[in-house]
Amino acid sequence: MTRAPRSTVPVDEASYDRLRLSQWLAGRARGDGMSRRGVLTLLAAGTAALALPAPVRAAAATSPGIVKPLPDEWFTLRGTNAETKWEALRGTGYLTPADRFFVRNHTSTPVVDTTTWRLRVWGSGLRGGTGLDDAVEFGLDDLRALPPVEHTAFVECAGNGRSFYTSQQGQSVSGTAWTLGAVGVARWRGARLSDVLRRAGITRHAVDVMPRGLDDEYVTGGVGLGRVRRPLPVAKALDDVILAYEMNGEPLPYDHGRPVRVLVPSWAGISSVKWVGDIEVSAEPLYSPWNTDFYRLFGPGFPEAGSAPLTRQTLKSAFELEAGAAFPAGVRSVLHGRSWSGAGGVRRVEVSTDGGATWRRAGLRDVPRRDGWVRWSVPWRPRTPGPAVLLARATDTAGRTQPDEAVFNTQGYFFDAVVRHPVVVAGRDVAGGDRPGRSMYDADH
Repeated sequence: MTRAPRSTVPVDEASYDRLRLSQWLAGRARGDGMSRRGVLTLLAAGTAALALPAPVRAAAATSPGIVKPLPDEWFTLRGTNAETKWEALRGTGYLTPADRFFVRNHTSTPVVDTTTWRLRVWGSGLRGGTGLDDAVEFGLDDLRALPPVEHTAFVECAGNGRSFYTSQQGQSVSGTAWTLGAVGVARWRGARLSDVLRRAGITRHAVDVMPRGLDDEYVTGGVGLGRVRRPLPVAKALDDVILAYEMNGEPLPYDHGRPVRVLVPSWAGISSVKWVGDIEVSAEPLYSPWNTDFYRLFGPGFPEAGSAPLTRQTLKSAFELEAGAAFPAGVRSVLHGRSWSGAGGVRRVEVSTDGGATWRRAGLRDVPRRDGWVRWSVPWRPRTPGPAVLLARATDTAGRTQPDEAVFNTQGYFFDAVVRHPVVVAGRDVAGGDRPGRSMYDADH
């Protein structure tokens, strides 16, 4: 087994994004199953700022459309999605267990027969310009026969943290009201996408590579958008992208892409298409609703037609702690959390226990790691009973530090500001003993 290397193929994401945006606006990009006029109609609708729906309460242990159990103590259900509760990650180690990993579904989880599953690779960017009907096919055994690679990386929804645009910044946005639990880190094992593309006959004329999932067609506003699909620049596809068939040493669970999913390290989660069924390799630029009207930034701070399609994730920090947790006054506690960045490893984390008046360096339990997160901790002995606000801010190896306020966009993507975490400091009785409800953070774990 080998580790996934960094390719020597340059990946100039900014240049690629500018080029594809100009091509799409000029009508020179081809869409799959949808007219450009249809995309423009959805684009206009998508730029309207809608009121963020109220958070959905934690629901029962199962949900229609999601296969795995969803215990109330681990998940909050949000429509077709399940958000991980941060307090459920206490003591789980560096990797997020598959049973606690968040679920982001546009429709519902398909249960695909692994024995009959085939990955079809096709398009004008292959030798002979094959169509879907005469695609080059790979079965699961074919992928397993290729040199395997392992990569530990986070997957995160682009809307993670979206609810804080409203609760912290007073701004109305559209989309699922995630807090910070739409992220997880796993050890992924699979075949290099580059190996598959080369065996399929990719040519030097290829410019875009577009995986498509096997989940049901996504319908919104009465418009059928087809199955989830999103193009990648060919340089990225040939770089560090994996066709993963294992997660944390086990076959992929159904909710996380079984039998095979795409893994695009550090990029917005929509790029890591689950249940991949076919991959189009195109000699002309491609678009889909997931890189035109969705997963771009719209709003007063962006061009009228929107930003370039989203690629690398932003910078975030979270406490492994439920909102409103109680801590006893005068007793030493230890605060724990995790920070991560799409631009590189996190090298410093600072924590404030007084609402931002003062800051202290947290101790890091992990070295900065590309595509991963760091776990951290800091001791705290609260003195005064009453409400308190905890803050954590990270700085990554690219020099970015979490800001006090995120740049507004109407769809609520890429929230990166420091999140205010409310807690309560409980008083002590006359005898000096702790009041009931002592915090679970009274010792290291």
